[in-house]
Amino acid sequence: MIFSKSIWNKITVFFLFFFFAFASNAQILEPVKWTSKIEKKGNNAVLIFDGTIEKDWHMYSQFTPEGGPLALEIAFKNQKGNYELVGKAKEGKTRTAFNDVFGVNETFFEGKAHIEQEIKIINPNLKTVDVDFDFQVCKEVCINSNKKFSIAVPSTFKMDEVPVIAPAQLDETKRTGLAIDTVKKETEVAKDQTVKAETEKAIKEEIPAPAPARSLWSIFFIAFLSGFAALLTPCVFPMIPMTVSFFTKQSKSRAKGIRNAIIYGLSIIAIYVILGLIVTKIFGADALNALSTDVWFNLIFFVILIIFATSFLGAFEIMLPNSWANKADQQADKGGIVGILFMALALAIVSFSCTGPIVGTLLVEAASNGGIAPVVGMLGFSSALALPFMLFAMFPGWLNSLPKSGGWLNTVKVVLGFLELALAFKFLSNADLVLQLHFLEREVFIAIWIAIFAALTLYLFGKITLPHDSPLQHISVGRLYLGLLTLVFTMYLIPGLWGAPLKLISAFPPPPQYSESPFGVGGSGNSGLSADVKGLPEGAELGPHGIMVFHDYEDGLAYAKEIHKPIMLDFTGYACVNCRKMENNVWSEPTILPILKNDVVLISLYVDDKRELPKEEQFVTAAGDKIITVGDKWTDFMISKYKTNTQPLYVITDLEGNNLHTSKPTISYVNADEYLNWLKEGIANFK
Repeated sequence: MIFSKSIWNKITVFFLFFFFAFASNAQILEPVKWTSKIEKKGNNAVLIFDGTIEKDWHMYSQFTPEGGPLALEIAFKNQKGNYELVGKAKEGKTRTAFNDVFGVNETFFEGKAHIEQEIKIINPNLKTVDVDFDFQVCKEVCINSNKKFSIAVPSTFKMDEVPVIAPAQLDETKRTGLAIDTVKKETEVAKDQTVKAETEKAIKEEIPAPAPARSLWSIFFIAFLSGFAALLTPCVFPMIPMTVSFFTKQSKSRAKGIRNAIIYGLSIIAIYVILGLIVTKIFGADALNALSTDVWFNLIFFVILIIFATSFLGAFEIMLPNSWANKADQQADKGGIVGILFMALALAIVSFSCTGPIVGTLLVEAASNGGIAPVVGMLGFSSALALPFMLFAMFPGWLNSLPKSGGWLNTVKVVLGFLELALAFKFLSNADLVLQLHFLEREVFIAIWIAIFAALTLYLFGKITLPHDSPLQHISVGRLYLGLLTLVFTMYLIPGLWGAPLKLISAFPPPPQYSESPFGVGGSGNSGLSADVKGLPEGAELGPHGIMVFHDYEDGLAYAKEIHKPIMLDFTGYACVNCRKMENNVWSEPTILPILKNDVVLISLYVDDKRELPKEEQFVTAAGDKIITVGDKWTDFMISKYKTNTQPLYVITDLEGNNLHTSKPTISYVNADEYLNWLKEGIANFK
């Protein structure tokens, strides 16, 4: 068949139109795909929801604490008079990690999300259970999403039969825009037996995604360094030449001495790894995760760390019962592999006053990551502890190069005590943040750290002595360098009282907004504002870093027209982690901050704002979505205008709402250099 030129043109135009129509919607992301079913449980029923989360994305749990990212909210729409909830919804495997932006331990799903809710049906004529999920899923950007389920309830439940309902398709979210009657048809199609089989298989094979390998490697590395620090304490270091000499002298040959030393080192590793296994087994990974976010746990561990630090500083010794060490020594005298194992156990018991505080800290820190993290932590710690015994047994001549025991060993122990003391206040801060008591706000926390590290500096310079210190006539070069490093760090902390971001320690102090003055002591952070607080235009307020910001589009547009400046739209969220990271790390750059303060009118629109709109402003979109809250309004604006649902999202427009960029109409989570170039291009195009 031969087509005329005009027909080819029409075909070309059609395909171009199809391509651009597809491309315009390509940014509407849906990283979580859901299925649901209902199962019989005695006289009750269990609703089961399974989500498959795309790689590198994570979805926040319903147990993420307030003040952090947006937690999962589950609403049972037709509960009244139809069924009762039995307990709270249970979750499958989650992960908990500290969020240095919000200053809380956030809990989230990776790879798979599994949620179960038991119900008691009280209406025998109940046809469906209608459930709404509101949740946030993040990667480099965040999406506030909604999923609507309508799960069919079988007319009868048989004890020997577990009915399975295929994946619910009633998703009336902003991304699909399906009409209700179309959705119902799709639901019927979804009941196909093939879809059922695939759904059941996916659920049976559900294996929650493990913590990223990088996290476990980080835990191992930190634990290894901690083990090396423990090695340089007065409880452990003197044992190296004594133990190695024993193996080399008591063994009939050098090869046997090396073999015994290797067995000794492996025994040390086995003892600590078994300890990690016991902690994980007793409490369970999920229980440890929950403990790490618990107020009482943080308070108790704060007290424990204070005790450990006080012991390291020389006030008293924490020791296990002498009878334990005596029994281990008696078994060690028997010789053979069993004797070597008990020699390693004796070392662990005798050195507990130095290693115990470090091991306790590592176990709790590793437990916050869940899974096998405590085991990995103990493997790293014990490897550093065991390595010297094996190496010096292989090369006994190296013993002559070891520094002699002396006062420097106590110095190492005291330095660890100061570090334990500083770390203790992180746990007290966690408890204060969760309870929102404002007892340990950012300025107080930083002031405490300044005092601790200033005291450590004076100690290293020999200006302070502690109970177990030897007389000091001069300080070593190494101690001098360490003192200078500590002094520099102390000086680095001081500007934090005046609002400096302190990016090096951002994971430890409370976030900037959790402070007596968000702009620093004395309000000095307000310098450089284009308008003072009293002179702000209507609808404006001071935002991050003292930038004047509007939270309503019409108010910001009116002001932009008044002063004739371009508009920068900032689609953001109260619980958007990467939005805060952009504000803290990119907006604060000295090349970018003046532009945001003086060259654009910033309008920040929060898509998770739950305030209800006045009745007269509520509406239903052409796709059938109900716009009820302020956040709904800005979400609809973002999707309809810019064809995306991710945050953060930045757009620079003129006074008529036209985009001022050609190459990159919008931009999201980027580095400072790319963001600066994008800002300059948009402003340059403003006429």
